[in-house]
Amino acid sequence: MKDSTITFIGGGNMASSLIGGLLDTGFVAENLRVADPSSEPLASQFAVQCYTDNAQALDGADIVVLAVKPQILAEVAKAIVVPPTSPLFISIVAGIRIDDIARWLGIEQPTPIIRVMPNTPALVRSGASALFAGKHVDNEQKELAENILRAVGLTLWLEDENQMDTVTALSGSGPAYTFLMMEVLEKAAIRLGLPQESARLLTLQTAFGSAKMALESQDDASTLRERVTSKGGTTEQAINILQDGGLQNLFDQALQAAKERSIALAKQFGEK
Repeated sequence: MKDSTITFIGGGNMASSLIGGLLDTGFVAENLRVADPSSEPLASQFAVQCYTDNAQALDGADIVVLAVKPQILAEVAKAIVVPPTSPLFISIVAGIRIDDIARWLGIEQPTPIIRVMPNTPALVRSGASALFAGKHVDNEQKELAENILRAVGLTLWLEDENQMDTVTALSGSGPAYTFLMMEVLEKAAIRLGLPQESARLLTLQTAFGSAKMALESQDDASTLRERVTSKGGTTEQAINILQDGGLQNLFDQALQAAKERSIALAKQFGEK
């Protein structure tokens, strides 16, 4: 992969995090290109080739990472002139389906397209990315895509593209749910008498430590929860309040709403 030329169309936060992750793994900077009207911040941060013209950046690229906003992907894709030997296209654009990308590219030859749903912790190399491969993607190309996304965190493959909408609702939007939980816990602790900074630090470290324990354990979340919930103890009292208040039902409704919105946005943007 390190001999491949990778072009990023779009130079936002997610593209920046992927570029940083690739460079940290030893990828050669001169093999990385970015096409973006405002590429100055990236140019000052990384020694990569920056362009304002997409066509120049695409010339000779082995892998093209589509990293623009969903509402402009149709315009960007329609302007791409795909060579007879198509590069591998990797889309990290939320909600846009592979069939729509292929249609916008407007080419008849088999085109390898992989769709990815990353999340914002990729910015600190702790992301979770779900990938789905189109029908023209071979195993080598799957490995290339996985290596790129693995540079910023965990990766897993989906067998059904429709599952992307649930992934969007879970890990795509999930950091916001986690931040909300941390915000709520911190405010509750302050109301119970802790200084704001103490409440903040204890909340942050507890969230970090709990996630680290879960990642490093072979047990599921339910088992881990039960281990720290002594019968008749303080934790059990708090858990009972949360469960009696319908926490599971609230999350069921929240993820369902996010999933439905993902489906609606895919349909809206895919009609272009």
